[in-house]
Amino acid sequence: MKKLLVAAAALVALSAQAESLTVAATAVPHAEILEFVKPALAAEGVELSVKVFTDYVQPNVQVAEKRLDANFFQHQPYLDEFNSSRGSELVSVAGVHVEPFGAYSSKHKSLDALPEGAQVVIPNDATNGGRALLLLAKAGVISLKDGAGITATVKDIAANPKGIKVRELEAATLPRVLDQVDLALINTNYALEAGLNPTQDALVIEGSDSPYVNILVARPDNKDSAAMQKLAKALNSAEVKAFIEQKYQGAVVPAF
Repeated sequence: MKKLLVAAAALVALSAQAESLTVAATAVPHAEILEFVKPALAAEGVELSVKVFTDYVQPNVQVAEKRLDANFFQHQPYLDEFNSSRGSELVSVAGVHVEPFGAYSSKHKSLDALPEGAQVVIPNDATNGGRALLLLAKAGVISLKDGAGITATVKDIAANPKGIKVRELEAATLPRVLDQVDLALINTNYALEAGLNPTQDALVIEGSDSPYVNILVARPDNKDSAAMQKLAKALNSAEVKAFIEQKYQGAVVPAF
């Protein structure tokens, strides 16, 4: 009986020490990567719960409001713009991967085939919209004003030889309107969810040297917690690198 009581007390103590994290993520590839590291974290005493979101706003809002511990869906330029516009102070904990951004069409085989006045859709958030315009400029479809960078808008278009018509839509909706437009600039996570293969289907795509590393994000008050640091270490492990390379075949690129 005494041995049983000691064992029970040990189990209670162990459960009391168990840590938990609830992390917001978009479904592909972020939630998939988090699900992959769950067993490794559990072995270190961290219970990871993944909450999937389809938008780019609520994951940050809910972390800032302490309804969630962290999120994994965005790159640093987007986080900087969000913090600036919302007055939040969310911080990067670790960089994990790059999702090269691409341009897709169900009507045309190349950018050269775009007709005059082509209908083009891009994300409506500041950084990803600018990123889309930069990719179009790099591909020679448009040119931008001097100094236009990641926060470029349609007002920064300096030359538009084909007179393309650019519309801004919520990033998650872009794959759903692909067959209604001539060209859609789509974030890789949403492209993958829609069954697109970025390395094969994109008419133009960022190189693997893209600076838009997707990051694990938390608050200043919990970024250095033991559980958060264990998650960061797991996301930067050799096992995760191999998982990303094997599963996504270049559509998602490890950043470590």
